[in-house]
Amino acid sequence: MSFKLFDLSQLHLKPLHERQHDISAEVMIPPEAVVSFDHPSLDNLAEQIRQARNRNSTILWMLGAHVIRTGNAPNMIQLMKEGYVTHFALNGAGAIHDFELAMIGATTESVAKYISEGQFGLWKESGKINDAVKEGADEGLGFGEAVGRMIDRENFPYKENSLLWNGYKNHVPVTVHVGIGCDIIHEHQNVDGAAIGITSYTDFLIYVHSISNLEGGVFCNIGNAVMGPEIFLKALSMARNVAYQEGKKISNFTAAVFDLLPLEGLDLLETPPKHDPRFYFRPWKMILAQTVTDGGLAFYVAGEHKNTIPALTRKIRI
Repeated sequence: MSFKLFDLSQLHLKPLHERQHDISAEVMIPPEAVVSFDHPSLDNLAEQIRQARNRNSTILWMLGAHVIRTGNAPNMIQLMKEGYVTHFALNGAGAIHDFELAMIGATTESVAKYISEGQFGLWKESGKINDAVKEGADEGLGFGEAVGRMIDRENFPYKENSLLWNGYKNHVPVTVHVGIGCDIIHEHQNVDGAAIGITSYTDFLIYVHSISNLEGGVFCNIGNAVMGPEIFLKALSMARNVAYQEGKKISNFTAAVFDLLPLEGLDLLETPPKHDPRFYFRPWKMILAQTVTDGGLAFYVAGEHKNTIPALTRKIRI
């Protein structure tokens, strides 16, 4: 090795109870809660999800971490148990928030406060995820299943609102798609890059398998602006490659994006021109404009996740 490496042993980690948490378990939104949000696409999207369930087609939700932080887990767990979502996919931060909420009923730190102290992300108990992932790698598990199993085995006190735990218990895939260096647990001394790589790649293959059954199904990208569209694009290409060899197609499915950028009144199936800054908004370009042009449906819902997810859940379960 010709380049010097940072020495992880020099780091000082503090116990998690010393961290000031910005979010507690009180943020959880029960499925019976009524929110004052509506959108003209929700009724049609809810119907497409019900039809997809009747066809036994994939209904996959790709989530950004903020979807977990805004307390939507109870609604999503209800949909999981009733078969309205057959696969959830998280980024690494989403898994960490879910894990911490299950373990201590709180999550999220002030970046501004702790980055100035050199303490951001350096909390001992959060690194237990690394231990779960190492064990999972040794046994051929995916990242999500390995972490869900630890939550179950150690009987975390707030596990009922954990998407990872409920996926593990109900045998529904909750996959975790990691970018090395993106997550606080990559700062810890017990991190194993190879274990993260193999378990996250195992989850990617589980994800591609789900996408292989997307004909007649529904794909929702919720608050995941970069990783979600990129992973979906590669997985869909792989699934279509095999389907094409078998004389089949994966073209008649519904794609929906939930985010904050206002796109109402625009042609969602038309890629914006390169001089338009929205050309670089991947959920529009990659998910809505580039993948459903052969017969699928496209929806875009602008709004805060704490409102959009409960509203959609209520309409699905009517």
